[in-house]
Amino acid sequence: MTQETAQSRKSLTIIVSKGTLDWAYPPFILATTAAAMDMDVTLFFTFYGLGLLKKELDLEVSPLGNPAMKMPIAGAHLGMPNLLAALPGVTAGATAMMKNMIEKKGVAKIDELRDIALESGVKLVACQMTMDLFEFKKEDMIEGVSFGGAATYLEEAAKADINLFI
Repeated sequence: MTQETAQSRKSLTIIVSKGTLDWAYPPFILATTAAAMDMDVTLFFTFYGLGLLKKELDLEVSPLGNPAMKMPIAGAHLGMPNLLAALPGVTAGATAMMKNMIEKKGVAKIDELRDIALESGVKLVACQMTMDLFEFKKEDMIEGVSFGGAATYLEEAAKADINLFI
């Protein structure tokens, strides 16, 4: 690729701040799609989103405080009242239902999307401050992750065509 071609490529940055199963999909889907469209992509993982870079994923869905969560049950889409969502075992049940739907519909798993992102040249940046705050070690993270702070993200964001916060 020539320097002129590299400079004319569109770019995308995404701040990834949430780490539940349902919030893990948007940044990885957008990043891999943008990379397939020949865009330069940087994902900056901070706070609870940082857990998406860990080698061992144990993602859950949180139905509590999520009025938009309407699961297809018996031909209808039923919402879950907060009172019910607060009961013990509901998070595990909602997570099992979501994982079952993901598998049944043939949707890629998050670890597969991470691999595709890395193979596609997406830059995965772990927030060093959050690493320190949550006492994560670099060895906890998957291969291919770089580490940086707010300045690292802002350098990429300042030259990006699209900046998102998820």
